[in-house]
Amino acid sequence: MPRHEAEIAMKPSTPNTTISPGPLVLLGLILAAALTRLLPTPHNFSPVEAMALFGGAYFAARWLSLLVPVLAMLVADLALAALHGGLYASHLFGGGFWLVYACIIGMSVMGFALRGRVTGARVLGLSLLGALAFFLVTNFAAWLGSPLYPQTLAGLGASYVAAIPFFKWSVLSTLLYAAVLFGGFELLRRRAPALRAQTV
Repeated sequence: MPRHEAEIAMKPSTPNTTISPGPLVLLGLILAAALTRLLPTPHNFSPVEAMALFGGAYFAARWLSLLVPVLAMLVADLALAALHGGLYASHLFGGGFWLVYACIIGMSVMGFALRGRVTGARVLGLSLLGALAFFLVTNFAAWLGSPLYPQTLAGLGASYVAAIPFFKWSVLSTLLYAAVLFGGFELLRRRAPALRAQTV
């Protein structure tokens, strides 16, 4: 072996310190979706379920898929509390607050089922399932101990019926944000080879 080749072979390899663009793109999309909560929208028109499902589907590191949607939601919540204060701020870190965040984590876990298997039908099905689960869990919590409804099955049913008008906005927003996030990311993947892996 020539001397210069031997010297090159003996040199320690330099570690690759380049940051992969994939997680940064996902982070940016999820944070942008969360911050749309600052826009005037109908009550319960929210990106929460869609951005959690999206994170669960595409973050290669599962801890990021759980953490990023929660942190993005927290940033938006703190911004809303700073803007509106009062009643909104009083809900932060209450019982309902933690339940919503638990639902976000649950939706991210549901997104694991999409890893490497993202199709329009699967995204649609899980989006509808997630919106329904969010509706059932959060309204059950709102009924539990509520002075507005009797703590009976009839009272629980009445609380769910009262929430139906808001449920339609939850479903519509989940489907819209899922279409934007999954569809937008698919367009980006076609243009950027670094994003074409099943998870990034």
